[in-house]
Amino acid sequence: MSLEQALELVSLFKVLANDTRLRLLHAIVRQGEMGVMELAEALGMKPQAVSNQLQRLLDRGILGSRRAGINIYYRISDPCVISLLDHGLCLSEDAKARIK
Repeated sequence: MSLEQALELVSLFKVLANDTRLRLLHAIVRQGEMGVMELAEALGMKPQAVSNQLQRLLDRGILGSRRAGINIYYRISDPCVISLLDHGLCLSEDAKARIK
């Protein structure tokens, strides 16, 4: 791995290393596509706070969006994100099992 690749991964992991953003991604993976109001309700957050976090994920190209009237719907734009979430959950569960 080159230094440039390592730095890019660090940048990506910093964006993902946030409980709100991970919960947003998980909700979107489960539903396929969601709007801000749906996400805010699902996470028990204010829409503005959800929008701020979604923007960070959009800026990294992790999410894509589409507009339908006044609503914007978000979806996972790269299937690697779904695999990464699955692997992260697997690693977490396996680590818990080894510690016990």
